[in-house]
Amino acid sequence: MKKTTLNVAAAALAALCASGLISGCTAGEGGGTGAGAAPPGEPSAPAGSPAAAGSGGGASRGRSPDPVSPAPGAAGERERAEAAYRKWGLRPFPERPAPPGTKPVRTPRTGAGEVPVISGIPTGDKVVFLTIDDGVEKDPEFVTMMRDLKVPFTMFLTDSEIRSDYGYFKPLAALGNGVANHTLTHPDLRTLGADAQQKEICGQQARLKDTYGTAPRLFRPPYGNWNEATRAAAGRCGIDAIVLWRESMQIHDMQYQRGDRKLRPGDIILAHFRGPKDLKGATMTEMTAAMLRRIQEQGFTVARLEDYV
Repeated sequence: MKKTTLNVAAAALAALCASGLISGCTAGEGGGTGAGAAPPGEPSAPAGSPAAAGSGGGASRGRSPDPVSPAPGAAGERERAEAAYRKWGLRPFPERPAPPGTKPVRTPRTGAGEVPVISGIPTGDKVVFLTIDDGVEKDPEFVTMMRDLKVPFTMFLTDSEIRSDYGYFKPLAALGNGVANHTLTHPDLRTLGADAQQKEICGQQARLKDTYGTAPRLFRPPYGNWNEATRAAAGRCGIDAIVLWRESMQIHDMQYQRGDRKLRPGDIILAHFRGPKDLKGATMTEMTAAMLRRIQEQGFTVARLEDYV
């Protein structure tokens, strides 16, 4: 009896909707009361809920969508990013600005002595740039972290530190992160003559091209030490710019060159492929997470250096 009464009530409601005597009805598939409408005596599903979505969004009729599947489109991308950052104890960065149409660092190639030496990028964008040196530590968790977070960085690699496992850096490069030159053996270039400096730089250019497929455009002298012979050698080896830095990441905090201890738009940040031995027990991923937090705390996001040089 109760079921018959409900059916009669539903039929009466449908008739009133069809006649236009009442408003607020939503036409549903096959002339029903519409997705999200509840039978009499049951609460209506809230807008935006899986029940209210009905058969849309790829969910089959009568089944709830997969509770772990993110929503499609931009909302889904945000959900994926938030989940990835939460995994590492972080929150997502704001969307980075589009790369400039004209790169603010000019790299003229008309003469070897004209290779620019930079420690920051002239830009009004509230962005900084991450660079990671040497290649001593080869923590597989760092590869996972960068695959999850999609934070761009440039690797300045030294052959004597990476030759034991060239393959470790290939998935990082495949993510779009730059491979750059940090010499064959990491000497203080100012102690070497012009020919020896050129051997260190050109030799690493050839090694990195053979290993990773592209000759680097950027070069960082070990310890940040260089002279005009370094600059000339870099130009002869096909380098577009010598890259220094403004801040360096230690274990839990940054070391600043400026007294106000603040990041500025366009700053280049130095870090190293280091592990617990050099980080007093901390891991590469812990150091990286701390660095990303320091950047966020000052309201910056991370951009790709090669888009600006």
